[in-house]
Amino acid sequence: MTLPAAPLCLPAVDGHPIFGRFAGQAARIDWRQLAAPYARSRLWRRFHHKRWHYVAFYTEQVFCAVAIVDVGWTNTAFAYAFERSSGRMLAEFSRDGLPGCTASLSHQMAGLSQFRLPGRQIRIVTASDGAGSLRLRCGALAIDAEFAPPAGPGAAPAPLLLATGPVAGGAVHATQKSGGLALQGQLRVDGRSLSLAGGIASFDYSNGLLARNTDWRWASAHDLTLGFNLQAGYFGAQENALWLDGQLYPLGAARFAYDRQARQAPWQISTDDGLLELEFTPEGERRGDKNLLVAASRYVQPIGTFSGWVRSAPDQPRRAVQRLAGVTEDHASRW
Repeated sequence: MTLPAAPLCLPAVDGHPIFGRFAGQAARIDWRQLAAPYARSRLWRRFHHKRWHYVAFYTEQVFCAVAIVDVGWTNTAFAYAFERSSGRMLAEFSRDGLPGCTASLSHQMAGLSQFRLPGRQIRIVTASDGAGSLRLRCGALAIDAEFAPPAGPGAAPAPLLLATGPVAGGAVHATQKSGGLALQGQLRVDGRSLSLAGGIASFDYSNGLLARNTDWRWASAHDLTLGFNLQAGYFGAQENALWLDGQLYPLGAARFAYDRQARQAPWQISTDDGLLELEFTPEGERRGDKNLLVAASRYVQPIGTFSGWVRSAPDQPRRAVQRLAGVTEDHASRW
């Protein structure tokens, strides 16, 4: 079963949310227009409106991830470059910003998201078709990259995923996620330059009215013909999807089995509809723990490879997945 086309606007013109999984992108997301029972006061939205824009790049040499996060009352950004062969971080940046000053995120996927401090800049631009660019200058780490749906003979451009749904303890949430995108550009670390040409990019734009306590487990990996996004936690199975040969398919609830104390041990990941079964082998990780009294977070994002199989329906043949590079995540926030 493929997914229906995405609605143009969220919520609908009458203020009612449109819940489900869709192929494509919403041109406008404006939770101020919500009708009861999902409507919330301006003050409540100020503290519960969360938006983030995340991009990931990988080549045979490196894995890079960059995010700008606006949690309403403050904002933050991080970036890192991980060398896959050595299992070490080449560079890492993380900084909290000033409310209303350092971060600016678009209210929908297509647009500009940026984070700026003296001598530090992250600029993410995405278009309605999923193409985009990243410019980053954060100390020793610099990235200039462009990404776009694959083109040319044999290419299978995949639609974007739009997932929307209710959130317990919050109100509503929407997320836009890409499949695998063709990557070009350069990464520079301490004077060393690495080409990103021929690599894979993907992104996640999320915008919702979330609960104060939010947690999730997540997995994502892509090439130009196959990819998946899996989440278990605050958003249920709403954003679970498989990209396969240019088509987008819904997946069932995801199960994550792993040992938090054994950081290099494999993860076992499957879906309850029998369409995906994978083992994730970590190569390294980025982690961060913050306790700001009024807010706190526990975060670990292992980097590694997935092997196993996927299929688009129970009666379809299994497609082998062999050492597909990507990430998992275990995240809990009080925000």
